[in-house]
Amino acid sequence: MPTLLELQTAMRASLVHRDGQAVAAMLARHIGADRLDVYRNTFIHTLTRALRLSFPITERLVGGEFFEGAAQIFVAQHPPRAAWLDQYGGEFAGFLRSLPQARSLVYLSEVAELEWAVNAALHAADVSPLDVAALSAVEPESQGLVSFVADPSIRLLRLEYPVDVIWRAVLASDDDALGSVDLGSGPIKLLIERRATGVEVERLTDEAWRFLLALCAGRSIESALDDIKDFDCTTALAEHLALGRFAEFVLPATPAAE
Repeated sequence: MPTLLELQTAMRASLVHRDGQAVAAMLARHIGADRLDVYRNTFIHTLTRALRLSFPITERLVGGEFFEGAAQIFVAQHPPRAAWLDQYGGEFAGFLRSLPQARSLVYLSEVAELEWAVNAALHAADVSPLDVAALSAVEPESQGLVSFVADPSIRLLRLEYPVDVIWRAVLASDDDALGSVDLGSGPIKLLIERRATGVEVERLTDEAWRFLLALCAGRSIESALDDIKDFDCTTALAEHLALGRFAEFVLPATPAAE
């Protein structure tokens, strides 16, 4: 009798790699080959549908047939590691970047990267925004030392192509806008976040993007400004706080007096 691990390994090979010989032999007395085919087809169909839900613009750019073929290759190379289907597909943009058949659409992988950021923002955990009143109680001389914990929905992307314009054009079925996209107008820097009205995609200036990136990485306000000259951090920080982009703030403990 096969061990549980041997059975699981054989079942994985059957579902992911379409190699059902081992598991068919192990389960010959219990499950017929046709039943295993049903399991395999259901497995692939379910994951392909999950990818379609997360990457609808990518699919519309390449067509359903191409997308399904690419998805099946992806499923074989990147089987799910968790049971949550809305978390499946994080490697899809990188997969498309290396897929020879997709090289003619140089921006395709970046469209997928944007779509995954939108998906991640949509499904991020709900947290309460930072208590601005508590932050205002910090002594003025210590305010530069404050660091923040970003809202879980925040995503910051630097992309070579204007994929936000492509994404919006396809979303609106605007062929004229899609046809007039200037692929040489990049790179672009994007903020993706979930607000009360839904997920928003916004372009930022280089300075604003780098400042927010540093803050979201946990750097203090002073540290975040080290490499950014002539930037109005006061206005930017006020906007971030007003829109609830931080969940917490941290102030380094003051060393105890000897």
